[in-house]
Amino acid sequence: MDYTLRPATLDDVPAIHELIARSIHALGAADYTRAQIEAALQGAFGVDTALIRDGTLFVAETAAREVVACGGWSRRRTLFGSDARAERDETLLDPKSDPARIRAFFVAPAHARHGIGRALLTRCEADALRAGFSALETMATLPGMRLYGQCGYVPDPTIEHALPDGLTIRFVPMRKTLRPAP
Repeated sequence: MDYTLRPATLDDVPAIHELIARSIHALGAADYTRAQIEAALQGAFGVDTALIRDGTLFVAETAAREVVACGGWSRRRTLFGSDARAERDETLLDPKSDPARIRAFFVAPAHARHGIGRALLTRCEADALRAGFSALETMATLPGMRLYGQCGYVPDPTIEHALPDGLTIRFVPMRKTLRPAP
C-alpha cells in the first residue's frame, strides 16, 4: 500500500486522537494492561497541538486519505505527552547543546510493520538535522522502543511514569546522535 506523509493540521486532531487510542490499545496490549493504557490516554499519550502549530508533527495517510500513522519531532523541552499533561514545558531547546525530541509515534494496527514508522522517523531526523540539532531523544513506549532500537537509538534505564489512580507505566528514554549525510 502507498502512503503519503504530510504535516498534520489542526483539522487532523480528531483523527490523530482516535488513531493514538486504537494504536496503543492493539499494539501496546502485550506490554501494558488495559488500565495502564486508559490512564496513559489521559495525558501521557495523546495529541500535542504545539507540534502541529510548529509544523513538526506528520501524518501518513492512504490514497483514500485515511490517517494511519503519526509521528513528529520537537524543538521544545516537553519530551512526551498530550496537551492535557501538566508537566509541559514549551520553552525552546538550544540546538547547539540540547537534543531535539522525537514525539508521538503511533501507527494503526492494520498498517503496522509496513515501514511507515521508519519513514516518519527518517523525515523527523532529517528535519531536526536541518534545524541544527546533532542529537535526538525520545521517551519510548515498550512497543515503540523496538523501532527506535532498529534505527540506532540507544536506551537508558527504564522509568516508571506515574499515571492517574496510582498506576504507573514503563517507558524507555532513548537517544541518538545524528550524523550529516556525506
